[in-house]
Amino acid sequence: MTWVKICGMTNLEDALVAVEAGADAVGFVFYEKSPRCVTVEAAREIVEKLPESVEKVGVFVNEPIGNVSAVAARAGLTAVQFHGDEYEDPTKWPTDRRTFLCVPAHWVAMTWRKKGEAFGSFMALPRNLAAIMVDSSTAEERGGTGRPFDWREAEAWISTMGQINPVVIAGGLKAENVADAIEILKPWGVDVVSGVEARPGKKDPEKVRAFVKAVREIDRKVG
Repeated sequence: MTWVKICGMTNLEDALVAVEAGADAVGFVFYEKSPRCVTVEAAREIVEKLPESVEKVGVFVNEPIGNVSAVAARAGLTAVQFHGDEYEDPTKWPTDRRTFLCVPAHWVAMTWRKKGEAFGSFMALPRNLAAIMVDSSTAEERGGTGRPFDWREAEAWISTMGQINPVVIAGGLKAENVADAIEILKPWGVDVVSGVEARPGKKDPEKVRAFVKAVREIDRKVG
């Protein structure tokens, strides 16, 4: 069954909708430039009211590892997600929690075209790795772009990556296209932000439910 994360939580109502819809994880963005940025205190208050079975993931961008650990502990997070330039040398980012390491799709595609050692170099990953996340992020927009990368072009290298580590797909996903992404790429998980929002930082409950439903339906179809 495909792992589903609904990211960009800023309030308890949205987090509970995601949980009730059947999401496996919710995400909290601790990046000041994001319109979805949340305080440690607000995140902690939400986390305290969520089931233990739901993964609580903190998203960080080029944050010192000491700060990441402190925020994770104070907010009660079960996992952290590095969404900045950490993929350039992930060995410098050991954590005491499950780790999701985000890599930009355009960077992976470029590295794949070089083949050989160049493509495998980023596989020296931090301990506690939960999955590699592939997103259509850029240096200016670290996430929530609302734009998918080329899934057909990515099919070969996503398959190769998936043989080594679980892969999560992000970027431009929504209820209307997530089944196509899963059929083409066969990821371990999917991550959505803007595709289930009414506006940045506020979820649309119907879009959240429709997204999770679409994932579960394609799961049943592909077996």
